[in-house]
Amino acid sequence: MKSHHLRTLRIIVAGLFFVSLFLIFVDLRSLIPAKYIQGLLYIQFVPSLLKYLNTAIIAVSSGFVLVLILTLLSGRTYCSFICPMGIGQDIFSRIGGRVKKRFRRFGYRKADNILRYIVLITAVGVTIIWGIYVLTVLDPFSIFGRFMTFLGKPVFVSINNFLSGILGKAGIYTLAHTQHRPFTLVMYSLPVLFFLISGIMAFTKGRLYCNTICPVGTLLGFVSKFSLLRINFDDSLCTRCGRCSMRCKSSCIDSINRKFDVSRCVGCFNCVNVCQEDAISYSLVKFRRLKEPKTDESRRKIIVGSVMFLLGMRTFGATQDKKAPKPKQASTIMEQRNYPVCPPGGISIEHFNTTCTACSLCISECPNGVLQPAFREYGLVGLMQPVMNYSKSFCSYKCTICTEICPSYALQPLKPEAKQLTQIGKARFIKDNCIVKTERTNCGACSESCPTKAVYMIPFEGNLLIPAVNDEICVGCGHCEYSCPTSPYKAIYVDGNPVHIAALKPENSRPDIPALTEFPF
Repeated sequence: MKSHHLRTLRIIVAGLFFVSLFLIFVDLRSLIPAKYIQGLLYIQFVPSLLKYLNTAIIAVSSGFVLVLILTLLSGRTYCSFICPMGIGQDIFSRIGGRVKKRFRRFGYRKADNILRYIVLITAVGVTIIWGIYVLTVLDPFSIFGRFMTFLGKPVFVSINNFLSGILGKAGIYTLAHTQHRPFTLVMYSLPVLFFLISGIMAFTKGRLYCNTICPVGTLLGFVSKFSLLRINFDDSLCTRCGRCSMRCKSSCIDSINRKFDVSRCVGCFNCVNVCQEDAISYSLVKFRRLKEPKTDESRRKIIVGSVMFLLGMRTFGATQDKKAPKPKQASTIMEQRNYPVCPPGGISIEHFNTTCTACSLCISECPNGVLQPAFREYGLVGLMQPVMNYSKSFCSYKCTICTEICPSYALQPLKPEAKQLTQIGKARFIKDNCIVKTERTNCGACSESCPTKAVYMIPFEGNLLIPAVNDEICVGCGHCEYSCPTSPYKAIYVDGNPVHIAALKPENSRPDIPALTEFPF
């Protein structure tokens, strides 16, 4: 196929995928049909693979199989058409070409196969022996997710709020002002580092990152060696002008020898588009080449067995912005937290840590902003995976968005009724921190905000009432901790359950209580 429309088709399809994923991560997924969203996440390679390893149900988690079949048929078109990280690199590469023309002249370079294989083998080996953290860091979908959550969405929200302010002054309220809270500064380090590394490499060298560091790219490169469709040269038409080599963003075309490295070709079709002699086509592999004098083709008969485990931050804050009056005295007893609180649907901390790719999609979509990227909570193996942070917000009683949106099945889907009986942690009360005792004043903020009434008030001294906790109906939602006004230590806090258990059904639950903005003291 010599059609010059192949490149146009790639740009259109890639643009649709990129824009759709952008809308999902900036929390505008209501503009996209739900089935389309599931389809977008279904075919992301690493999350789909992890979902299969977690469920062993091929019917609901075979997206990675479809990617492998697509690669066997058409080569590494996944990297140019579907992968948001790859599409983002194309954007940076094009910007680089606009800034400085020499950045658009790539030229052929030998593959850094030793580095590629070392990264892939290391990622797989570490995953098998230790855990998924290395793959989490290198997974292209998760890199894109962290970039959008930590860098892209804040910019988008700031622009939205700026425009909403201007339009509001003119009496136009089409855009709503969106509140958000920043993450701790250290959590920006990894997204910024990968943004700089991949961005600079794409800006100056095209797809260098994809073909040297990305384990997904290396793995799909192995598979693409057996693809049916690939770039082919017509020796009778080729003039060795070198235009294809200079436009190849993967630097994999050797125009002098009329050869190309199929394992690095990402199917961008720039070469087909730029060839004025129509000497390059995208067509079925020419098996007749095997009859020619020995070339590198003869060595491509090696069957490669590859193991795949690949994987991958926002707090645009809670819908309520808590401004509680500060107590007169500082609390003195530190909370004794034995375990972090992992999100509902995570089953257990161990299961969650070994399945989550840290793509940050759940963090980006959480309407209350209670999900935060972990720093020390899970240890090194869970760095940047989502953790409940009740100092920032609370888990809404009826919300199940994170369990619905998770692409790797680290958070298994929960219906609202099941989620409301899933105990992810237990509330612990420290009487000596409570202002009812320390300042002899009424409060009750924790009890008022508790949706299950697991926190209730009992007589204390005189007319004062003090909180008590019923562990059996507490679900660990964090309403109480978020509402507690004491600082620096809370009088009531949630200690995570290492394994999620079922809570008893409360006799009188409240449907969904907003955080308190006023307290009775």
